[in-house]
Amino acid sequence: MIKNATYIISSPDVKDCPQSTLPEYAFIGRSNVGKSSLINMLCHNPKLAKTSQKPGKTLLINHFLVESQKTKDRDNAAQRQEWHLVDLPGYGYAQASQKQREALRRMIERYCLLREQLVCLFVLIDCRHEAQKIDIEFINWLGENGVPFALVFTKGDKLGKMVLKDKVTKYKERLLEEWEELPPIFVTSSETGLGGEELTSYIEELNESVKS
Repeated sequence: MIKNATYIISSPDVKDCPQSTLPEYAFIGRSNVGKSSLINMLCHNPKLAKTSQKPGKTLLINHFLVESQKTKDRDNAAQRQEWHLVDLPGYGYAQASQKQREALRRMIERYCLLREQLVCLFVLIDCRHEAQKIDIEFINWLGENGVPFALVFTKGDKLGKMVLKDKVTKYKERLLEEWEELPPIFVTSSETGLGGEELTSYIEELNESVKS
């Protein structure tokens, strides 16, 4: 599990990101999807990523160095891991100017396509809403360009269990209209910690696969 997370740098472009060989896991989603809150929950630090009620706050590529402890193996030995967590700008902020939206789009696309250290992009979806065109288009773009990703439904505490299950099921059905196979899917809540352990365990598994 995650033991420590430290802010490293904010970069305006992928070329300015840290020159490191550490595996990288990036988080992205529409503005106000709860991205910073989820990052803070995963890292057990409420002040790590800046949260705001105002959408469009994250405008740079933010890197955090994470130290985690791998689940104990058969010999009861815990292994330390290091990796980068990346907080990417949100997309779809309607009040941003056309010029700013285009600049953010280019920044995000360049990071996704050119960042060799990227192991997985976590696309955040607000579980309360139906599938949005902008999210579906972005997900399809990732698939067309071979960018590895997983879906993370946020704000799971805002719905009852049955309604939440129904919302996720309908989202899966919408994706299967265009996808033959679904990506990994997680349901989370930054308020209750729902899905945090599953998400960090998945990152742990990916870290192992990168080593092998």
